[in-house]
Amino acid sequence: MSVSDAPVFRDRADAGRRLGERLRALTFRDPIVLALPRGGVPVAAQVAAALDAALEVFVARKVGAPSHPEFGIGAIAEGSDEVVVTSSAGRLGLGADDLETLVRGERSELARRVDLYRGAAPLPDLEARDVILVDDGLATGVTAEAALRSLRGFRPHRLVLAVPVCSPDSAQRLTAIADDIVFVAAPEDLFSIGAYYDDFTQTTDDEVVDLLASSRSRAATSGEDGAGERPVTIAVPGDTIDADLTVVDAARGAVLFAHGSGSSRHSPRNRRVAEALQRRGFATVLADLLTEGEERADLATGRHRFDIALLSQRLEQAARWLAAEPSTTGLPLGYFGASTGAAAALVAAAASGGRVRAVVSRGGRPDLA
Repeated sequence: MSVSDAPVFRDRADAGRRLGERLRALTFRDPIVLALPRGGVPVAAQVAAALDAALEVFVARKVGAPSHPEFGIGAIAEGSDEVVVTSSAGRLGLGADDLETLVRGERSELARRVDLYRGAAPLPDLEARDVILVDDGLATGVTAEAALRSLRGFRPHRLVLAVPVCSPDSAQRLTAIADDIVFVAAPEDLFSIGAYYDDFTQTTDDEVVDLLASSRSRAATSGEDGAGERPVTIAVPGDTIDADLTVVDAARGAVLFAHGSGSSRHSPRNRRVAEALQRRGFATVLADLLTEGEERADLATGRHRFDIALLSQRLEQAARWLAAEPSTTGLPLGYFGASTGAAAALVAAAASGGRVRAVVSRGGRPDLA
């Protein structure tokens, strides 16, 4: 396919909209869109909007040849010490010391960009999520390869590379790392990504920061307008336990979380799962199954976290409270058990007389039931 025959995008936003249309035909589980800055961010912003998914950056840097920085001989990415090196480095006669010097400079720039784009905030939890890595194009693919290899270490459920235009050879090579590669155009004679854009003006740091701020603001507003979390207190014999209840509009069920092994309702992993369930129409309850006094004692002895009988009783009491709560009365109920909470969830479900429709365990100890 020649350049004149290939699809030409007006700009990166147009490319992102068209790429988003391709991606909307697929089904994703708790998706998050990660943009390779800088040029990938305007594309990814449109993709995230099309998928109604969170947008973040994932910073990777090309390592350029000493006399020709634009000529990539390798790449690095955040979250990994690995350096992806191309065969060009050997042909240029670069030794290990030369490469280390070049990489050191790029790591400094990588750290600067992470700090600029994300500040002190950590990268969102990617484990068990569908991660969609987006750039404005794929030529040699060395930078995307470094990013994909690093992202594998975050244990995503599915890793997708999405670009408006790509080299077929590079895309084929990266199928060994990515689960899927989605593109709009893959011309056989690709020689320049910019040739497929009417406007390929370099994206600035300010534009990246503005796009990320806008996306984060929309996500925060959406959270305020949709599911609303509120703290609740659940009575148990002789005391109370604390919980956070979130009820979404037209909820189709409720999921009660059973924590264990010293965890609490503030667990980042469980909150991530709860947010995904809320987006799919489920009310959630994250409850501390131990009272404050029991938690203090457990910190010293670790005994209560393995008291499956106690934890399952608390779970049953929380389920009865949920059934009586006006905003959740009549909703089908499921348990989500983590660690020793998995055993408690199984025991409580068995004693529920069929009221509990499903039990799911994440890395749990069902063997203790």
